[in-house]
Amino acid sequence: MVVLYEHPLSPYSQKCRIALAEKGVPFELRLPERFGSGATNDAGFIERNPRHEVPVLVDGDARIFDSTIILEYIEEKWPQPALLPRGPDERARARMIEDVMDTQYEAINWGIMEIARFKRASGNLRDTLLARAREQTGKLGQWLTRELGEHPWFNGDTFGWADIAVVPHLNGSARSGNGPAAESPLASWLARANARDSVAQMLEAPKEWLKSAPDPTQALASGRFRRQYRDHRLEWMLRSGGMSIVLEGLERNTIRFSNEHA
Repeated sequence: MVVLYEHPLSPYSQKCRIALAEKGVPFELRLPERFGSGATNDAGFIERNPRHEVPVLVDGDARIFDSTIILEYIEEKWPQPALLPRGPDERARARMIEDVMDTQYEAINWGIMEIARFKRASGNLRDTLLARAREQTGKLGQWLTRELGEHPWFNGDTFGWADIAVVPHLNGSARSGNGPAAESPLASWLARANARDSVAQMLEAPKEWLKSAPDPTQALASGRFRRQYRDHRLEWMLRSGGMSIVLEGLERNTIRFSNEHA
């Protein structure tokens, strides 16, 4: 049985869940022990996974981390139905859409959660950061609308790789009130995508997890959870005006970076 180490709120994990479901591959989900503390001791999770991040896919002797590499493995191991388009130019385009979503778009949604759920800022700073996030989401929404064009799917005529890359992030925006405008092409696309069994099943997991999730501010204060600031996330916070949040997080030890190799 294929095992996917994941977190219900991780858009990177969600990509892999959707891909496996689209391929019809049976899989088991696991949430790593003490995940988010920066000190997980789950041996099955950290084996051959120096990042200590989700997702990780275990398939027999294969241990694969990084959502894009996992998607590539899934496509090669179970080639039908194909998720990538046929032509090399369209394949490159699908991968470029994925890269923008995984770096630029994900960082915005992550930043909103830092402010709204983890309450890292208040007053003018909170308003400024959330306004910047809305502005950035709107601009990326315009870009996505152009990329979609007249096609039913970002992948072209059929749902595939590019759509899998987009749908977790747009649903994240919708949860924060920054979703596509009603009756827009992007909103229509999101409704079609969410109606697919693979996506609908994935969407239930965040709802269920949030019902019993611990209070995030208490989790930070107790040291049971530290949010990861790395790469595009750190860049977003700094360039959007959140330098003081980073400095406070470092002082209070409520943020973490990538794990060093042992």
